[in-house]
Amino acid sequence: MSGGVVVGADGLARCPWGLEAESMADYRRYHDTEWGRPVHGDDALYERMCLEAFQSGLSWLTILRRREGFRAAFEGFSIAKVAAFTEEDAERLLADPGIIRNRAKIAAAIGNARVAAELAPGELDALIWSYAPSGARRAPRTTADVPATTPESVALAKDLKKRGFRFVGPTTAYATMQACGLVDDHLASCHARR
Repeated sequence: MSGGVVVGADGLARCPWGLEAESMADYRRYHDTEWGRPVHGDDALYERMCLEAFQSGLSWLTILRRREGFRAAFEGFSIAKVAAFTEEDAERLLADPGIIRNRAKIAAAIGNARVAAELAPGELDALIWSYAPSGARRAPRTTADVPATTPESVALAKDLKKRGFRFVGPTTAYATMQACGLVDDHLASCHARR
């Protein structure tokens, strides 16, 4: 079955991207322990939104390998701290080789922190999780069964944009939903499926 689970050297069936280049332990660890697991907390969700936005147009492995650099550069993705960043901070980020140095994405991360800082504590968490699909969904059998967007991700992106968030289109919103466990897109036979 093309795009179906792949059994690794450890005998565990995984989504094919979780074993992309068997030697890439970063992918495997992320697949097995994080992706698709519920994430709560405003700062934690803000981090995932930022990382998904920075990933746009790039390999996810590129982001994973720079994740600690991102965390250091963005003060642990503390919404309050990033919201206070100045133009000097933005210039510092543009010179930081530990992150993706894209002016528009950096500006969006800072701007999104400012928007999130205006929300009540827990409101970003409640907002994002309010778009979790209700009811059970059929588990995807192959990667071809996994959508790039859903009606929920389109609605979430629209709501976030209306509030002033940037770099949160429907595809990025869906990737965030996947990463944060609002949906479980591990393939049906994957050992990491809940």
